[in-house]
Amino acid sequence: MNVAIMAYTFNPLWRDGRLDLFGYLESCRYRYGLQYADLWNHMFASIEDEYVAKVKDGLAERELTVANLAVDGAHIWDPDPDVREKHYQNALAHMRVAEALGAQTLRIDAGGSRDAQTFTDEEFDFIVQRYREYAQRAHDHGYRIGPENHWGPTTNPVVLKQLCEAVDHPAFGVLLHSERWQGQEAERGDELVAPWTMHTHFGRGVLESRLDAKLDLLEGAGYQGCWSIEHPSTGYSEPALLLALLRDALERRRVAG
Repeated sequence: MNVAIMAYTFNPLWRDGRLDLFGYLESCRYRYGLQYADLWNHMFASIEDEYVAKVKDGLAERELTVANLAVDGAHIWDPDPDVREKHYQNALAHMRVAEALGAQTLRIDAGGSRDAQTFTDEEFDFIVQRYREYAQRAHDHGYRIGPENHWGPTTNPVVLKQLCEAVDHPAFGVLLHSERWQGQEAERGDELVAPWTMHTHFGRGVLESRLDAKLDLLEGAGYQGCWSIEHPSTGYSEPALLLALLRDALERRRVAG
């Protein structure tokens, strides 16, 4: 079953020093019986080749596939050119990590002002060109890349749809954090970007009361990727509960045909 738990779900445990990346992989495989890992770059102790090779071995040992690698600190647009260049180099470095680990998708945010709901023309054009560059490399290496509706203008679904249409590349996609939207079209956000969805994150509210509708929407748009949970938790039982809701919904659909 194509299900996962996003590593950020365990952020409270990671921050307290009670869980590291390898503990997360162990939990995915043996605590939750998963076949997919949904990684977050801040859990990596390093992105040097030696450490990444250990992560690759850890994935192989547990027979886990990387559904997504979410990268913070590599967003494309920043008003400071030096920061933009730093983020560009960080994005390239994490593309190498994604390629080494065989990740199916890679999340690199667009950037922009955190308080804004639109991009300026300069920002938009720069972001589009950079994503086209990234998408071509991703295409050449067999994965997809794109932003999450995470913060700033990409939380406006109209703007994110425009960005998808402008990049217009088969290896470009959206990490859809369901219902994490702002703006006048917030209620239709998932619907507007469903055709470009490359990976999914569901919070507790969606999983408990609106999951079937979301699965209908995304499957209707042709989505065939992994279904993943993201809900920060202070322990292991809540993710297990949410995972059970997701598995149950998918199993009911399978049985119904």
